[in-house]
Amino acid sequence: MAIQRMDNVLIVVDDLDAVIAFFVELGMELEGRMPVEGRWVERVIGLDDVRQDTAMLRTPDGHGRIELAMFHTPKAVRAEPEDAPANTLGIRRVMFAVDDIEEIVARLRTHGAELVGDLVRYEDSFRLCYVRGPEGIIVGLAEQLG
Repeated sequence: MAIQRMDNVLIVVDDLDAVIAFFVELGMELEGRMPVEGRWVERVIGLDDVRQDTAMLRTPDGHGRIELAMFHTPKAVRAEPEDAPANTLGIRRVMFAVDDIEEIVARLRTHGAELVGDLVRYEDSFRLCYVRGPEGIIVGLAEQLG
């Protein structure tokens, strides 16, 4: 039996409001936001005394989701440098297909985003870039050409 779909990607954050605003500016839609606590979540994630706020955002097509979690208890821990380079082990970025890459980058800059490298053209297929947003989150953007 194969998997049915990829449901979501979780990102643990310190400033839930800032990260929600960043992803909404990118074009994602906030599905909901709620507190999460109790024995069931403690058993699932293997931590005691869990109290967190969670937000779920979805892509406009409804197929992709990002879950954001801000832990009140236990406090979140940082396992790597905040601005980890692209060759750091682990998940490095989430990639989105966009219509107008320059317009998206300009809008994300109003939320403190910066280009990681350059906006580049890959042959006659794509324009690509990586943007570092709040809390060091890296988002890849790809605009298909032609």
